Amino acid sequence: MGANTSQLSELSESQSIRTLIGPDAVSENEPFWNQLISFTFTSPTCSQLFIWQAHNALFLVRCLLKVFIREMSEEELHLQFSYQERAPGTYDSICEDLLEELVSNLVHLIVEVPLLDITYNILFEAVTTLLVLLSYQLFHKEVLREGLIYGYLTRGRCLSLTSRLVKTLLYNFIRQEKCPPAAHVLQTQSDGGGLLYGLASGVASGLWSVFTLGGVGSRPGVEQDQNPLPLSSQSLLLLLVLANLTDGADCPNPYRQAVTCFKNTQDSSSIPSPQPHTFQINFNSLYTALYEQQKSDQVTLLLYTLLHQNSNMRTYILSRTDMENLVLPILEILYHVEERNSHHVYMALIILLILTEDDTFNRSIHEVMLKNISWYTERVLTEISLGSLLILVVIRTIQFNMTRTRVRPEPVTETFM
Repeated sequence: MGANTSQLSELSESQSIRTLIGPDAVSENEPFWNQLISFTFTSPTCSQLFIWQAHNALFLVRCLLKVFIREMSEEELHLQFSYQERAPGTYDSICEDLLEELVSNLVHLIVEVPLLDITYNILFEAVTTLLVLLSYQLFHKEVLREGLIYGYLTRGRCLSLTSRLVKTLLYNFIRQEKCPPAAHVLQTQSDGGGLLYGLASGVASGLWSVFTLGGVGSRPGVEQDQNPLPLSSQSLLLLLVLANLTDGADCPNPYRQAVTCFKNTQDSSSIPSPQPHTFQINFNSLYTALYEQQKSDQVTLLLYTLLHQNSNMRTYILSRTDMENLVLPILEILYHVEERNSHHVYMALIILLILTEDDTFNRSIHEVMLKNISWYTERVLTEISLGSLLILVVIRTIQFNMTRTRVRPEPVTETFM
């Protein structure tokens, strides 16, 4: 650590790290802080010193928070951010809430800073740090309905930024921006993984396991490609975590409200929405991202959430004339049922159930003819309607699950002996 290039193997010998975790207080004006955040895992690639150091500072904060959250309660964490040095003999009890300041600044950073090559890393760190702050649920068996972080996000200074935060996270997902070549979020290590993304993915996968009750996106034997879209993936996960926070005792979850009531940018209706935190977003771009990324169970959950809770998005999807673009990836998920966990399969089936409740959808899928379905390998389907393929795949899924869950009955003679 310091002004030179750093490696993980050198961290234990770093004098800056030793000073940081040592017992002695360090004044906020000490040159130590500037030296601490002037490190690189590779040579600096941009001349913007402020962005570079801000990214490094966030990286350090996130690493420390992961340890704090694992080892202490929210109240104890709050004390770490409430420390105030007092002169001997003084009794000043006024102390700034630096934890709320951190949460508020992270939200402001995400919604205010534009997504550019030079800002990609710092936005990734901001999103991931918020995920870390929300990871207390990982260490509790019961559902956390209240908490300091929850209060900061739903009732504090961040409340007014609810719609902007949800909109920004959705656009991060829609844009599917790859990590810039010059960025070092995904710089390769000797083990083949990205350093910063690897450190962040632990919390991300842990939070996702809460959603799936311990499940994963695919079987352990299925090889996963290294994620080329870290900001998109983390933004989507943060959006799902925020939208699935429980309602407070005195107020509903504002992020769920924002997810369930946003409108299309082409909606020229002048009727004001009765829901707070509403905003407009390009439905066509969102629809495209949803069907292009359907192999991910996080994206499937987002699609399910929107179909189930956002009537504007559901109406738009059902009005599309290219419904096969959305339905085919879902059918492919069900076809490869043995490679998916039960939660992913369940969400895919519920999505089909919601879609088939619409009579127009049921008629239209039998009018769409498909040729040469490459992923259907049991037989050659030279031509088949989308509706027939849907029936074929659903029956196959039912048969697979009945076979997998079949219980061998006890012989009648043994039962009565």
